[in-house]
Amino acid sequence: MPNETDQIASKYLGKKVSGCETYAPSLLVPIPRLENRKQYSIDNKNLPFSGWDVWQAYEFSALTENGLPVTRLLKLKYSCESEFLIESKSLKLYLNSYNMSKFGRTQKECLDICKKQIEKDLSKALKTEVFANFLENNSERIELFKEFIDIKGLVDENDLKIDIFKESPELLNIENKDTITESYLTFDSLRSNCRVTHQPDFGDVFIYYKSNKHIKEDCLVKYLCSFRSEYHFHEECCEMIFKRLYDLLDKEDELFVCALYTRRGGIDISPVRWSKNCNYKEFEALLDITKFARNGIKQ
Repeated sequence: MPNETDQIASKYLGKKVSGCETYAPSLLVPIPRLENRKQYSIDNKNLPFSGWDVWQAYEFSALTENGLPVTRLLKLKYSCESEFLIESKSLKLYLNSYNMSKFGRTQKECLDICKKQIEKDLSKALKTEVFANFLENNSERIELFKEFIDIKGLVDENDLKIDIFKESPELLNIENKDTITESYLTFDSLRSNCRVTHQPDFGDVFIYYKSNKHIKEDCLVKYLCSFRSEYHFHEECCEMIFKRLYDLLDKEDELFVCALYTRRGGIDISPVRWSKNCNYKEFEALLDITKFARNGIKQ
């Protein structure tokens, strides 16, 4: 039997939906975060992390009052402390409902009206403040995470045997070191699956931690590979990875986890979580609602 989260999320997921030709905020489907967090012993009232969910919609379009199309990249973000996350297909349907709707006499007026309405609708649905901004098609790519090292290059692949593909924290192993060190790691082969449709989602994971404990790289590779047959939303996977690593480290250690998922259906999702004492600040560029920070806009 599907659980409550799956029941809510399946309103549109896995179903043929024609969408709506006119503006329709009723299409939005908020999903409680609580159920999944309980499963991984994350206290919803005392989160072990801070963070944001960042969304980039590449295909937003609306019309001016005289029928002129206006197309922009839309960037959204809202706090991980919100009670709800937004179900992605409902967001796509909602944004598509703007396609044939008319707002404002000029392109600028159109975008200003849409921005305010989107922030209002999403803030109401999620019961938290949502920030939105439209970016021009010539937005510059921001080079993030330059110092992060591909973790697969730090292990001997001939010695790896990977045969567990369900999330398995027991794969993780640490060793103590005499000094505190900083680790910057990236893994470009994260795969998880939609919890309702079971369609695969691919992404890059960026992990920073500062500790005198060392998470063994071969074990971390095996752990990240164990998501390959997991069925969760992107935000949930990011929080699961954070929580498993957080439980291994000391509470005063710094930890940052970011999952940049590949665009699917015109939207990519980039959840970011960090320990509340974390001083790694480069992620602020990703969170900057006025800048584009993923792959550049592909025409």
